[in-house]
Amino acid sequence: MVMDKGWCASPWLIRIAEGESNGIDISGCNVVLVTFFPGPTLFSGDGTGRVYLDSGTTDEQRRELEAIFSAKRGGPVEVIGALVSRWLPVQITDIEVTEDSGAIKVSVGDFGSIVSKRMVNEAGDTVTLKNAGFALVWKFNDNVAEMAPSDGTAWHDPDLPMAFEGRSGAVGQFTWEVP
Repeated sequence: MVMDKGWCASPWLIRIAEGESNGIDISGCNVVLVTFFPGPTLFSGDGTGRVYLDSGTTDEQRRELEAIFSAKRGGPVEVIGALVSRWLPVQITDIEVTEDSGAIKVSVGDFGSIVSKRMVNEAGDTVTLKNAGFALVWKFNDNVAEMAPSDGTAWHDPDLPMAFEGRSGAVGQFTWEVP
């Protein structure tokens, strides 16, 4: 998979409806995982990753969420983690999420924002991707992702290789178990 800009960068919002890790309740936590891959293909690896945790999380939740989303516990993030050679320290910041009529807006402290809107076809049905791409890597339920372009997404963490804007996006639900 050759990248259209020669590199690929993505902020991923993970909203945990309910969950537990090592006896710690992580229900209601918001996490943003950002990955940057210099290319020329995604599978060239050598990526940089950073986990952003909401300032409302407890120290115990932070410990568990960092381990899960920096690929230290296996599960779906391990696939992405295998391509990341450099993990930056976790950032604790405010993560504000609003959702209305298929549009999601996320503000992540001074680091960036995610803006995404579910696509619908002429009949008003949500456009989906099944058994490919995001849906498989993240192990979305039924391997289905709702396509949600992210025009308006912008990231500017000075510790990442570069600032970037987003275009591609997907929304999905998943049920994970990690060791």
